Amino acid sequence: MTADSRRIRLLLLVLLTGVVAAIIAALPSFPQPAAYHDFADQRAFLGLPNFLNVASNGLFVLVSAAGLRWLTAAGGDTAFRDRRERWIYLIFFLGLALTGIASAWYHLNPDNGRLLWDRLAMTVALMSWLAAIIAERISVAAGLALLPVLLAAGAASVLYWGATEALGAGDLRPYGMVHFYPALLIPLLILLFPPRYTRGGDVLIVLGWYAAALGAELLDRQIFALGGIVGGHTVKHVFAALAACWVLRMLRLRRPCGPNPTSP
Repeated sequence: MTADSRRIRLLLLVLLTGVVAAIIAALPSFPQPAAYHDFADQRAFLGLPNFLNVASNGLFVLVSAAGLRWLTAAGGDTAFRDRRERWIYLIFFLGLALTGIASAWYHLNPDNGRLLWDRLAMTVALMSWLAAIIAERISVAAGLALLPVLLAAGAASVLYWGATEALGAGDLRPYGMVHFYPALLIPLLILLFPPRYTRGGDVLIVLGWYAAALGAELLDRQIFALGGIVGGHTVKHVFAALAACWVLRMLRLRRPCGPNPTSP
């Protein structure tokens, strides 16, 4: 890829981000639906309310523990061209553990106040993974420079939502962009920029698992109605944990491919 081609592709992504942000800003604000906290499966077990929705968050903690253990052992010797990239994934797996803890706490007594902490943790994992893909496709320097920016943007979107809900005029628009725009941006990064590692297709599988998780969340009641065994929200947790597990699988199996196509 020539330097001019690279600059044009970067400019296109910047312009696309600006256009998407402008479109979202032009939309009317929308609050958190009151029915969001009314999950289909509210059965208690062992004294815990909403047991399956609470307990299924343990999967995030387990995947996080496996990822952190591998990263702090010898994982960086084969998974990363530049050992600085390991720090981004350390934050990703820490964010995953925080998500498991915060989401379990939320599901013990679902309300907007607890949901705020759940979403703060989720943005740590999501934004750090986006930074990791930027580091792998554009440059390590870009990924590291954007990591704190993305983390701050994710946190700001959640805090803004929480503040607007407290004022009685909830606005999920910024959080919506933080939550869903990476699903468009990451495939474009894969399409427009050459890989530095093998197993690039695993990134799309991760996105597929996450899309399945969001679908299960939307079908919470329909899934629970199939036999009253498990609700769609619990299935969401399982699919999202599988997405995180696939990230770890990708890191363990991938290898550098060819000359480094990105600058440090």
